[in-house]
Amino acid sequence: MENIIQTLAIYALPVIFAITLHEAAHGYAARHFGDPTAWQMGRITLNPIKHVDMVGTLLVPALILFFSKGAFLFGWAKPVPVNFGQLRRPKQDMFWVAAAGPGANLFMALMWAALLKLAVVMPDNAYSLPLAEMARAGININGILMLLNLLPLPPLDGGRIAVSLLPPALAWRFAQLERYGFPILLALLFLGVLETILTPLLRVYFSLIKGLFFL
Repeated sequence: MENIIQTLAIYALPVIFAITLHEAAHGYAARHFGDPTAWQMGRITLNPIKHVDMVGTLLVPALILFFSKGAFLFGWAKPVPVNFGQLRRPKQDMFWVAAAGPGANLFMALMWAALLKLAVVMPDNAYSLPLAEMARAGININGILMLLNLLPLPPLDGGRIAVSLLPPALAWRFAQLERYGFPILLALLFLGVLETILTPLLRVYFSLIKGLFFL
């Protein structure tokens, strides 16, 4: 029980920021490209409370962390509303709005990696080990969320990126998968297919992070 509490304490901050900043990034990108919907609804904010979904941001990640013994994590926040029709170039700009979320996760992963490097090189003290463990958690969760969201399945960001790149007729047909996307994703998760897909991608991701920061 003590180990579970420690794991949740280490992961809490990285999980909340990874999920909420991911959503805020979509809102910032949408406003930049002409859609003020998220801004008008007060969703372009770094305040995690505005983005937290009690089930997707807190309950589900905690349960998955518990049952996977910290090996896997999955969750979501309240989606930032984006009216793609208000974008200046809806199809082209959809790419950047969708890519902003995974891009935010990549940025946060690099920042956590820098903190991990700092924790490793600093003299041992009361903060170095907790900082290192939290930084590792930040690298893990942001890598998982980035790669998960880049899978080409609507309504994931990768699905919307695919829609923006496909020819119009094919893009419209592919976008119709969105209504089934979440059940498909949950099925892949509980059948273990999602972990099978993500594991080799995560190995490459971790290798790149380690090589970049000499960890």
